[in-house]
Amino acid sequence: MCGIIGFYSPDAHCCKNDLISMTATLSHRGPDDRGIWVEEAKGVGLGHTRLSILDLSPLGHQPMQSSCGRYVVAYNGEIYNHAELRKDLGGYPFRSSSDTETLLAVIAAWGLQSAIERCVGMFAFALWDRHESKLFLVRDRMGIKPLYYGRAADGWVLGSELKALRKHPCYAAALNRNALALYFRHNYIPAPYTIYSDTWKVEPGQIVVLSKNGVKKTSWWDLEKVWRKGHEAPRNFSDEEATDSLESLLTDAVRLRMLSDVPLGAFLSGGVDSSTVVALMQSLSPNPVKTFSIGFHEAKFNEAENAKDVAAHLGTDHTELYVTSRDLLDVVPSIPQHWDEPFADSSQIPTYLLSRLTREHVTVSLSGDGGDELFSGYERYFYAERWGRVAAIPLVFRQMVKRLLRVAPPSLLKLLGKRCQKVRWRLDLLGMTEFIEFYQYLLSHFKHPCDLVLGAEELPTPLTMHGASPEEHNALMALKDLQMYLPEDILTKVDRASMAVALEARVPLLDHRVVEFAAMTPRIQKVRDGQGKWLLRQVLYRHVPMGLVDRPKMGFGVPVHLWLRDDLKEWAGDLLAPSVIRRQGYLDADLVEQVWREHLSGKANWGYYLWDLLMFQAWLEAWS
Repeated sequence: MCGIIGFYSPDAHCCKNDLISMTATLSHRGPDDRGIWVEEAKGVGLGHTRLSILDLSPLGHQPMQSSCGRYVVAYNGEIYNHAELRKDLGGYPFRSSSDTETLLAVIAAWGLQSAIERCVGMFAFALWDRHESKLFLVRDRMGIKPLYYGRAADGWVLGSELKALRKHPCYAAALNRNALALYFRHNYIPAPYTIYSDTWKVEPGQIVVLSKNGVKKTSWWDLEKVWRKGHEAPRNFSDEEATDSLESLLTDAVRLRMLSDVPLGAFLSGGVDSSTVVALMQSLSPNPVKTFSIGFHEAKFNEAENAKDVAAHLGTDHTELYVTSRDLLDVVPSIPQHWDEPFADSSQIPTYLLSRLTREHVTVSLSGDGGDELFSGYERYFYAERWGRVAAIPLVFRQMVKRLLRVAPPSLLKLLGKRCQKVRWRLDLLGMTEFIEFYQYLLSHFKHPCDLVLGAEELPTPLTMHGASPEEHNALMALKDLQMYLPEDILTKVDRASMAVALEARVPLLDHRVVEFAAMTPRIQKVRDGQGKWLLRQVLYRHVPMGLVDRPKMGFGVPVHLWLRDDLKEWAGDLLAPSVIRRQGYLDADLVEQVWREHLSGKANWGYYLWDLLMFQAWLEAWS
């Protein structure tokens, strides 16, 4: 894994010193090597920091130029089938065993889109075409690896993290209030937006082309089309055939991700997803796989005992670390440095500690992320019946409620006291006319974020743009999670936490072949007897007894709501002080104060909402 940066302006000089400064900000992503490449006459430059995984020699140095001289790339990621791609090229004179050289060779031979369509992997890269004078920004199918780009005067800057863009002297870093409203709804900022104006994320499966003619965006892989096609034409497999096929696909996905020239292991929580990955790893390895878990002394949050039992059954070389609330709290001040736009999934803290533990032993770790979205594992996927109760109310009445809500003064509902929010939420539900509105509401933290963010208007997202989505509610919920929650929350969390300690995290369940298989799997093989991930469980039960892994889902949470009334009270109070909020001018200070006071008094549990507020305030303090 690596960090990449770049600058491009057809009409401006590319300053080498600026590239050096930008590249230095990403040294944590690639501590093993660093390089820059500049073509001053074209106003373009690329930078790279390297975490050496394949071919540890200097021959893997980046930015790297193709042997034909046409292309230069700064690349972050892994192409797991690059050995097979080399065979397809025939007698190509490779100088190294680096997958970066493979990527350049297949692009030169087959063209950019044809080449990446044949790649199995995770990646984000910037490719300069010296013949066409175009800069191509490319991101993998599922958005596993990040890539940002933004305006800098008359040019463009890009990087794996926003801190690299901020380092360029022409980058303005102006806060985007509309994106901030999205953050308070979702606890992350969904693509293509970022916290800064005139700055965007390259979206999963997208190619962004920068040239003297402007910007052009195209999709080289479309998740929604894949999901819709699978839903419309599901596989007609028996249960045994489906289990055999999924196990075969997953085994190959895991095998490819075990390719490494450095020590490798896996995160293990003891749940279905990570246990399946580890079980298949162990089936492929002649030696005990190294596995890692974090434990908590609070039983409600502790999965370490389950992970230990699974590790013992599989015979892995298991390491666990029990952390205290003090260990967790000590991480809080560093969060804005690692997640350099507001991000408020509190499991970021234990994920960082798990990554730090793992990095003490290995350089690469496999993870089980993606199983819930692909195979209907989240409890909320069973909530569609609630919409059925709302939809049963006559539409005319619901539309009337919606119109009344638009004109009703907030002071009217405030007369209801502490019941105000619950009443408003129920009235909101009555005012909804489509299921997708209901699902967005279900996922939302602040239900009305523009009441909180001064002068903001919400921007469109996949949860507000209906498109040609599957009609069946369960499939639609999963699609929206794959488009938003997975890349912008889960994968962002894992990328920043692991890269902060120079650990490469790999996610075999998100192999695009597995995704395409899941899209064509009928619901009856995902959800059965009131339980999600049925088919994935059948694969796991071939390796691990049902009794070791069949238990309620715990997640990876931390007791934020309790900390805020105790250890974090003073820190939170300083960040949320009304005088501070008013001086900054971004949020409604009265609303913030109300939420804070109600939480401290015990009238309400606003833990998640306050964590959203505090992560923004901490970010603002660190980066303003």
